[in-house]
Amino acid sequence: MDHTDHSHTHPTTTTTTGHDHGVGDTGGHGDTGGHGGMAMTFYFGCSDVKLLFTGLVINTPGEMVGACIGVFLLAVLYEGLKIGREILLRRSQVNVRYNSMPLPGADGTMLMETHKTVGQRMLSPAHFLQTFLHIIQVVVSYVLMLVFMTYNAYLCIAVAAGAGMGYFLFSWQKAVVVDITEHCH
Repeated sequence: MDHTDHSHTHPTTTTTTGHDHGVGDTGGHGDTGGHGGMAMTFYFGCSDVKLLFTGLVINTPGEMVGACIGVFLLAVLYEGLKIGREILLRRSQVNVRYNSMPLPGADGTMLMETHKTVGQRMLSPAHFLQTFLHIIQVVVSYVLMLVFMTYNAYLCIAVAAGAGMGYFLFSWQKAVVVDITEHCH
């Protein structure tokens, strides 16, 4: 059979998957690198900025200011949660034990050094509260990470500034108090 007179045309098949891979369309946000329209470089912009959810899109400078304030406060909350959990842990520590350990002295004598060991009960209300607060802290940290991954410079600055403000406001409470009467620091 002779196939020389047959024209070989292939129909174009169009499939719709519901995913735009952003090839050739940067949406004004810099290089997407084919990652679903998501910017892969930092940019300053206030229009068509998708923030965490499909329906949460920033389109005006006023919306960006509001989003930055919200992100700033969320970052402050994250730092407050970290320090607050440490303070609660210190307050709820129980099972204080003193362990003595012999140590050789400088002149060949034996000295006894005492170490204080503290713990917490697993099934205590304080531990359940710590667990709940830890879950909130993890969720907030991932939300802040996802906000930073928008690569929107305004939002990234809000995350960093909020973390800095939260550290400034709360870290002074983290100071370790050293008892000068203890031998081991």
